[in-house]
Amino acid sequence: MFGLEKPAGQQKPGRSGGLPKMASVGDFTVLSSSIPATEIIFISFFYRNLLDRDTFSKSDPICVLYTQAVGNKEWREFGRTEVIDNTLNPDFVRKFIMDYFFEERENLRFDFYDVDSKSPNLSKHDFLGQMFCTLGEIVGSQGSRLEKSIVGIPGKKCGTVIVTAEELGCCRDSVLMQFCANKLDKKDFFGKSDPFLVFHRSNEDGSFTICHKTEVVKNTLNPVWQAFKISVRALCNGDYDRTIKVEVYDWDRDGSHDFIGEFTTSYRELSRGQSQFNVYEVINPKKKGKKKKYVNSGTVTLLSFLIETEVSFLDYIKGGTQINFTVAIDFTASNGNPSQPTSLHYMNPYQLNAYGMALRAVGEIIQDYDSDKMFPALGFGARLPPDGRVSHEFALNGNPQNPYCHGIDGVMEAYYRSLKSVQLYGPTNFAPVINHVARYAASVKDGSQYFVLLIITDGVISDMAQTKESIVNASKLPMSIIIVGVGPAEFDAMEELDGDVVRISSRGRFAERDIVQFVPFRDYIDRSGNHVLSMARLAKDVLAEIPEQFLSYMRVRGIKPSPAPPPYTPPIHVLQTQI
Repeated sequence: MFGLEKPAGQQKPGRSGGLPKMASVGDFTVLSSSIPATEIIFISFFYRNLLDRDTFSKSDPICVLYTQAVGNKEWREFGRTEVIDNTLNPDFVRKFIMDYFFEERENLRFDFYDVDSKSPNLSKHDFLGQMFCTLGEIVGSQGSRLEKSIVGIPGKKCGTVIVTAEELGCCRDSVLMQFCANKLDKKDFFGKSDPFLVFHRSNEDGSFTICHKTEVVKNTLNPVWQAFKISVRALCNGDYDRTIKVEVYDWDRDGSHDFIGEFTTSYRELSRGQSQFNVYEVINPKKKGKKKKYVNSGTVTLLSFLIETEVSFLDYIKGGTQINFTVAIDFTASNGNPSQPTSLHYMNPYQLNAYGMALRAVGEIIQDYDSDKMFPALGFGARLPPDGRVSHEFALNGNPQNPYCHGIDGVMEAYYRSLKSVQLYGPTNFAPVINHVARYAASVKDGSQYFVLLIITDGVISDMAQTKESIVNASKLPMSIIIVGVGPAEFDAMEELDGDVVRISSRGRFAERDIVQFVPFRDYIDRSGNHVLSMARLAKDVLAEIPEQFLSYMRVRGIKPSPAPPPYTPPIHVLQTQI
C-alpha cells in the first residue's frame, strides 16, 4: 500500500555494521572496541500549515526523505512516512533511523505530497513543497530540534516543518564482561596452552568482523581472563539477537596461533549473566568431524556481565554545548605570488584553491554546531599595511578588535580580501594563533563551549619549541587543533605534533590529551578531479577524532551534559491514518 511499505534504505550502503574490518587474528594485540564516533539516531517530523491542494477537503500529506551521495549531486530516496488523511498539521508516527557521523556532511531533502490515489508514483500526487538541511543542522540545533520553512512553490506559503533527532538508547550502552575457561585442549608440546579469546560480530552479509581480543593467559588450560569493556554497538551493532562468534586460540610467538575451538552466542544470551545458560562448549569442527567420541575442546564460562550507560557527544550538543570554530591561514612567501597560477593562494575564478577547499571542507561541517555562525579568521606570516610590520596573528577582516566573519562564506571573502592587501612574508609560526584560541578556551571551562582551531599551512614550522609548549598548555583546555598541510612540501616535522604515536611533550611536561590532528591535503585529492570528493575525504579524516577529543576533556574534568530541553510535544488533534 502506498506510504505503508517498509522505507527503503534504512541501512546505508557499504556500512553493514558501521565498523571497519579490524586486524586479523595473526596480528596479535589486545584489541579494544575502538570505533568511529558514530551514533544511530531517529528523526521525527511535525508539520504546520501545509499547503491545501484539495478542493473539498484538506490535504492527505506524506513526507519523502532523500539523501545525497558524497561526491555527486544525485538524490536517493531514503524512506517515506505514512499518509495522514485530511490535515494540514500532520504529526507523522513513522521515524527514519540513520547513522550519524560528526565528520561527514549529510545533505537531506524532505519532499511533501498530497496523496490523491494508491499509486506509489510520486508524480501522480500533488507537490506541497520541500525543505533542505543537513543532519548536522538538526543535531546541532537547540535540543536537536530544527524548525524551517517549506519552499518550492513560487508565491505560496507552504508552511513549516519541525524535525527532531534522538539518539537510540543502544548506542550509549557498554558492557563489562569477564570470562574463564576449563579443560581447554593442550596445544603446546612442552607445556600447556597459552589461550586467548577473539570476539567477532556478524555483519549483514553473513561475514564476521573482529571486535575484541582478550589478553593471553600463559601456560594454563583453565584461564581466567581480565574483565573488558566494549560498546554494544561494536559487539552487535545494537541488535541483541545478532550472532556473536567467539574463537579460542593458543598463542604462538611466531603469530601462527593454534585454533582450539569456537562457540556462538548473542547479546541477549550474554545479558542473562552468570548462569547455566552462559557456559559454552568449545567446539573444533575438524576434530568433531574426525573423532566419533569427540565431546568438546573445553568450556568457556561467563563470570560477569554489567551494563554501563555512557554519556555521548550528542548528549552535550543536545544540552547546548557550542563548538566554536577558528581558522588560521598561512600567508608566508613560500606559497608563491597569489597572482600567479603556480601559487597555492592563486584565486582561480573557476575553482577553489587548496586553502579554500580545506577551509570549506572542515568549516561547512563544524558550522552546524555554532548557533551564531560567527567565526574568527586569522592569518600569520604576512607584512601588514600601512607600515609593513610582520604579524603572526592578524584578523583577515582587518579588524583586530572583532576578527569574526559571518559564516564560511564570510571567512572566504575575508581571506580573498587579505590576499589583495597584505604582503606574503614569513616565517611559519604557529604558537601565536594557538595561544590566541587558548586564551578564549581558558575563559570557558564549564563545558558550555568547545574550541576547534584549523591551521592551513604550506611549509615546515619555524617555531617548533614554542608550538609544542602551546599545545601542551592547550591540552588542558576545551580545544582541539587540526593542521592541514597543502602543497608539495615535506611535512615530516608536523607528524611530531600529532600525538597518535608518541604523546607530545615540552620541557619534560607531556600533553594531558591528544588534541592535534595533522594531515597533508595531497593524500585526499581525488585523481579524477572531483573536488567535492576530495573535500569530503579530507573532512572525514580530520574531524573523526573531534568527538572523542571533546569527550576526553569532559571526562577528565568531570563535566556532565546540561539537561536537554524537553522534547517537542505536538498539539493534540485527531488524526486518521490511511490504511
